[in-house]
Amino acid sequence: MIKAELRKIYLEKRKTLAPGEVKEKSLQIAEMFFQEFDLGKINFLHSFLPIEKFNELDTKLIFHRVWFEYAHIETLVPRIDFKTNEIENLKFTPVTELVQNAWMIHEPAHNELVESERIDAVLVPLLCFDRKGFRVGYGKGFYDKFLKNCRADCLKIGLSYFAPIEEIEDTNEFDVKLDFCITPEKIFATEFFK
Repeated sequence: MIKAELRKIYLEKRKTLAPGEVKEKSLQIAEMFFQEFDLGKINFLHSFLPIEKFNELDTKLIFHRVWFEYAHIETLVPRIDFKTNEIENLKFTPVTELVQNAWMIHEPAHNELVESERIDAVLVPLLCFDRKGFRVGYGKGFYDKFLKNCRADCLKIGLSYFAPIEEIEDTNEFDVKLDFCITPEKIFATEFFK
């Protein structure tokens, strides 16, 4: 199937998740993340903030545990620069004030930027992913552009409510593969993405 069709199907699938399911699946994914990844090696962790109206996975569970248990990690969240259509990385702490952007997405009110080259791991939003490690997002290409600016050894970790599909048929040279994808049941790793 192609991205446009998959986007429609998975937006609809996600919309049908009850608040309790979103919470439970978010918790399961957060647990897997902390069990399976060595956070001692991560100094800068970048993650999206959930867009609740789209039933996005609750990454705040991950942020809170990182702040509480891994004080050495600096947490970052994205802000879209609408002039360049690129993602900027802003520091995010328990006291960061958030404002809504033009798309009603929460972003920090400050301008404390961190260069993409410093990021050790990115938690990547997605609607679905395939057995080759490609993902379908909202279709704007922000994350693919952003991930290309990160270091080659930066971990690209997708978070998905759903198991992988067989193949996204219309991937192209601008699409960046994930290193891992965490679902509530399992972690899919690079070896799987052949």
